Amino acid sequence: MGKVYVFDHPLIQHKVSMMRDVNTPVKEFRDLAREVSMLMGFEATRDLPLNEVEIETPICKTKANMLAGGDIAIVPILRAGLGFVDGMLELVPTAKVGHVGLYRDPDTHEPVEYYCKLPTDIDQRKVFVLDPMLATGGSAVAAVDFIKQRGAKDIRFMCLIAAPEGIKVLSEAHPDIDIYIAAKDDHLNEHAYIVPGLGDAGDRLFGTK
Repeated sequence: MGKVYVFDHPLIQHKVSMMRDVNTPVKEFRDLAREVSMLMGFEATRDLPLNEVEIETPICKTKANMLAGGDIAIVPILRAGLGFVDGMLELVPTAKVGHVGLYRDPDTHEPVEYYCKLPTDIDQRKVFVLDPMLATGGSAVAAVDFIKQRGAKDIRFMCLIAAPEGIKVLSEAHPDIDIYIAAKDDHLNEHAYIVPGLGDAGDRLFGTK
């Protein structure tokens, strides 16, 4: 059964608060997204497998633990999920990167797929699906559906801010995945935006309206 992790680390909370601020400019918002994703990724990768290897220090030979390697895939949901990729790659530079393209229909608020490109060995990797906002949960559920259809079995979902409604929808649709959240907000408004939230994460990352 998947678990929901809400991070309470002071650095994460501080940086998320800065991202919420309407006066935070685009460049600083991007930098903060990278920093928060790195901090979250540090915890979300806690159970990565290790191999014991022999190395030689300046003093002597010894046994040490190193990552088994080559078994991570990072899959941002376009376009806003791109803001989380660099931080994760700084932690795990050998990870492969896939992309899932979805947009939310403005009338129905339902996700529509327009692109999906994943590593060919996605079934052998731990997959981190990245999207800054978990609002209605529709896009997250659809993205995980697409990834599972292509063979992935070990999936985690990482987001910056989540509404209770989105957490419930994703957990019920995919009870096997863990969800990592920097901040759990209050509710969705009539336009399906998270309150208090931070507005449209994609617009704030890329300077669009």
